[in-house]
Amino acid sequence: MKIAFASKDGVHVNEHFGWCEKFYLYKIDSNGVHDLGTSDASLKFEEEIDRLDYKIECLKDSNIACVAQIGPKAATLLQSFGIYPLRSSNENETIESINNTLYYYLKDEHAPLWFKRIIYQQGMAL
Repeated sequence: MKIAFASKDGVHVNEHFGWCEKFYLYKIDSNGVHDLGTSDASLKFEEEIDRLDYKIECLKDSNIACVAQIGPKAATLLQSFGIYPLRSSNENETIESINNTLYYYLKDEHAPLWFKRIIYQQGMAL
């Protein structure tokens, strides 16, 4: 499973999806959490739909996009591409803590339904 984090500093989930200039990419599997580097999303577009299409292209087949904020149009568009939009609970929430929670969910049969859906779509098992 691939997760893209919208972050200004690479530590906290503190960036709006549409304005994010860099996504931090991670993979979570049964062996742990793996840093996949970053995806540059710094190109600017005048039209909102062009900007959103570009941001989604930058996610490189991620399963989850974890953001501080996201508009309803962007969230719907993400879901249409099979990417689950996940908002952080607060501006101080760290990428590490979310990765740890998602890794825990991977090993927990009582994981939330949205997470189970992603797992089954990927052909993985809890």
